Amino acid sequence: MSSLRQTPLTCSGHTRPVVFLAFSEINSDGVYFSISACKDGKPMLRQGDTGDWIGTFEGHKGAVWGVDINKDATKAATGAADFSAKVWDALSGEEELTLQHKHIVKSVNFSNDSAALATASNDKILRIFDLEQPSEPIVKFEGHTSGIKQVMYTPDNKQLVSCSDDKTVRMWDTATGGEVRSFSVTDQIGGCELSKDGEILTVATGSKVVFLDAHKLEKLKEVNVPCPVYTASLNNEKDIFVCGGEDLKLYKYDYQTGIEIDNFKGHFGPVHCVRFAPDGELYASGSEDGTLRLWQTVVGKTYGLWKCVDTVAVDAVTTKAEAAS
Repeated sequence: MSSLRQTPLTCSGHTRPVVFLAFSEINSDGVYFSISACKDGKPMLRQGDTGDWIGTFEGHKGAVWGVDINKDATKAATGAADFSAKVWDALSGEEELTLQHKHIVKSVNFSNDSAALATASNDKILRIFDLEQPSEPIVKFEGHTSGIKQVMYTPDNKQLVSCSDDKTVRMWDTATGGEVRSFSVTDQIGGCELSKDGEILTVATGSKVVFLDAHKLEKLKEVNVPCPVYTASLNNEKDIFVCGGEDLKLYKYDYQTGIEIDNFKGHFGPVHCVRFAPDGELYASGSEDGTLRLWQTVVGKTYGLWKCVDTVAVDAVTTKAEAAS
């Protein structure tokens, strides 16, 4: 346990609850970005490691429920209560496309090559749009019996993974639109995350986090959490996961043992989303309180805007000792 205190960075700017967030990959300059979805209808792009505001994507006429940013942070996508998904130029902030839907769009996700966009809607249908010819979806996926919370591409683009208010996680063939397999849970699903290598699916459901083999949709393990959880994220090394929900705290667990390492209070409302940054040095959380907060994975490390206080203290002691001799 670290004796140093976790000091989260607070990113303000939103005026309503922050419901989803996503990170880009790290670019050749060592920089990465985050995008946040908010009920204020104004998704925001930020520098990933500091949370500094870069820009706001203006154009939706309702709450934005889902966001994604492609790997190299050139394009952003948003899904909203105005029955549309939009694709944006992430460098200029200009709207590139509007994809009209028949109901609220809850989730959006770019294919690996950014050539297509998957959307999930409250009309219980998943869709894939070819961004070069976006007038109609190229595939529709039907089978969920309630509104869909989230959709994700597998890394090879051959399948989609979705989770829904019908308490199922389902896998679909992107070529045919057919359902491949599904996994049912007993409690409401808050959200899910697919590991970057496509191996593990992390599902926040009820008061537990369930980890599935993403190929077979079979349970690997589950960990009980002290409160209903709405979101969870596993780091790339698969040794730590973080989660949050109803009791305002962020919980940090050892993935292998399922033992709680720590918990942190900072938000003033339930936690709706949490994601590890691509380098694993921090995780970001979004809350009902309208803020994003950035938390250090290893407390006390010099990174981003965190300057390690420990080294300062050590230097001061050495200087005193030298002065005394």
